[in-house]
Formats: sequence, C-alpha cells, structure tokens
Amino acid sequence: MTASRTALLEAARNGVEAAAAVILKIYATPFEVRRKADQSPVTLADEEAERLIVAALERVAPEIPVVAEEQVAASGLPATLAPRYWLVDPLDGTRGFVDRSDEFSINVGLIEDGWPVLGVIGVPTQHLIYAAVGPGTATRQRAGGKPEPIATRVAPAHPVVLSSRLHGPSRRVEAYLATVPGAIHRPMGSASKFCLIAEGTADHYPRYGETSEWDTAAGQAIVEAAGGSVTTLDGARLAYGKAGYRNPAFLVRGRA
Repeated sequence: MTASRTALLEAARNGVEAAAAVILKIYATPFEVRRKADQSPVTLADEEAERLIVAALERVAPEIPVVAEEQVAASGLPATLAPRYWLVDPLDGTRGFVDRSDEFSINVGLIEDGWPVLGVIGVPTQHLIYAAVGPGTATRQRAGGKPEPIATRVAPAHPVVLSSRLHGPSRRVEAYLATVPGAIHRPMGSASKFCLIAEGTADHYPRYGETSEWDTAAGQAIVEAAGGSVTTLDGARLAYGKAGYRNPAFLVRGRA
C-alpha cells in the first residue's frame, strides 16, 4: 500500500532528526575534511547523515527513488527521471560546517510531477525543524516541542533581503538591493534562508549562483506552503526534473 503524504512527512522528519543528532556529534570532534571530484568539501557528517535519511525514507516508501547529493557524487545522476522522487541534501552548507559557522542545514524534499509537494529542513545548531506538506501546513518545531504554524509576512518598511554568504556580494545582488527601498541586507549560509522567509522574519532571497535541485526542493515546499513564492527571474514557478538537476537563477519572496 502506498504511504500517505502524512506518513512520508513523518519519515522525512524522522530521518532529519536522526541526521541532526549525528551531525552535531561529529561537529563536536576534530573531523576530517576530504574533497570530491568537483573539489567541494565532504565529511563523515555528510555521509552518515545521508545514510540515516535514506534508510528512514526507504523504510516507509521503498518504491520512491531517492536522489541524494553524496550518492550522486559517487555514482552519478539517475539514468531516468521518476514521476515521484525524493531530493536529499544531507548537509547543505558543508563549508559552513567545516568553518564552524553554525550555518548549515539538512534538506529533504519530495517531488511529484515536477513540483515540490513536501519539505523538511533541519537546522541542527538551532535544534529546529521546519516542515510542510501542502498549502497552509508550514510549521517550525523546536527540539522536544510541538510543531507551531508559521507563515510568510507582507514585507515591512525595511524588508530583510538575504543572500548567500559563501558567494559573497555580487553586482547582481547589489542591483537587486537597489530595487528594494529600505532594504536590510543579511548574508547567510544554507537553505535556512528559505526558513526565515517562511516564518516571516525575512522577505527576499535572490539567488544568482548555480544551485542543485536538492538545495532548493525542501525550502520551496516550505515557503510555498507558508504563503510565499519561489520563481525564476521571469516570474515562472521554479520546476524540477531539469537537465542535470540544476537550477537557474531564482527569487524567493514572502507574501505579496
């Protein structure tokens, strides 16, 4: 029998909780940093977190393929695109993890027919989990607490504009800031930027650098469920199943 979306959400949440625990355990040690073929860093935390998440998802829904960052790095992208599949980034912001900046997250998203329909993001150093499975379902949960509803906000007089700390200020970000009167600029790492917009503490996140679909699927599901939007620069909703699982530039916004 096919698992319900509620059961799938619980499986993703359980996987993220298990991953957060192992990530924090490794974070407290003098861990080794290795380099993948593209020279990006990878650690035991990435690998152990991915193993736990994939196991949690496959226990509940073994029929749904999992496209996970470290598996892709080791074995390549899937040969065919399934109509329904998981996208997993077990440690988004590995550079922040390595630099001990506390700015990293765990991302698990479910894609159906090209769109994100479920998302869970863990922010281990803050002991927070954000989740959503459709319009009006976005929540934030602190360790030991119950999920609390969250929603995007209408931008205030001084909107908070987020950007990638890793990629630094760029002419395109500066140009975007110039279009937002009274903007407060806040660079930061990882997909937790989506979470701040979903909970109504930030308003805009323009992203011009290249990203993979596993970087954005969970965040998009949560932002959209909270009343916000994730669009390409021409205003189209960001879709999934693109060539190489790569995203174009996009814009995340709170409530219009």
